[in-house]
Amino acid sequence: MPIELLPETPSQTAGPYVHIGLALAAAGNPSRPEEIWSEMAKPDAAGEHIVLFGNVYDGNGHLVRDSFLELWQANHEGVYDEDFDSEKAFNSFGRTATTFDAGEWTLSTIKPGVVNNAGGVPMAPHINVSLFARGINIHLQTRLYFSDEPEANAKCPVLNLIEQPQRRETLIAQRCEVNGKTAYKFDIRIQGEGETVFFDF
Repeated sequence: MPIELLPETPSQTAGPYVHIGLALAAAGNPSRPEEIWSEMAKPDAAGEHIVLFGNVYDGNGHLVRDSFLELWQANHEGVYDEDFDSEKAFNSFGRTATTFDAGEWTLSTIKPGVVNNAGGVPMAPHINVSLFARGINIHLQTRLYFSDEPEANAKCPVLNLIEQPQRRETLIAQRCEVNGKTAYKFDIRIQGEGETVFFDF
């Protein structure tokens, strides 16, 4: 009797479920008291306070209005805090989502310091970003670097893993000002022209 191989079970893309479970306000639901959301730094947190914002685009250049992002970063001294507590002035972990109208995500945090990699080599200030969106079976991993750190960026061992200098530019958030606050704009392009560099880690 021949052996019949069963097909692989399809993966579930993010769909609406991520928003319903993790981005309650974005999904139109009441938020929970201990919500992990887009305020990683309270006003009394040490360090330079910044606002991050941007859009997510698909391969056709259209806005992805239902994407969900998780961010993980060091504090201003380059130290990660592994224990989340909503009462802390700063937490290393945060979440945000693009709005269904303008398709823009935003997050308030502090600018991270330099972090040494496992080999003790300093990496430029950066924020780790995980992207969940429709049509993506496994979340995408990328990094956000800062346009006003050119010297650190030029020496960063992770950025230098990217052979084409123009591709490195897809990871650089551009400094600007929003309502009198220091801000950085970071757009993510999932495919197509100017596709963001994604990492396999």
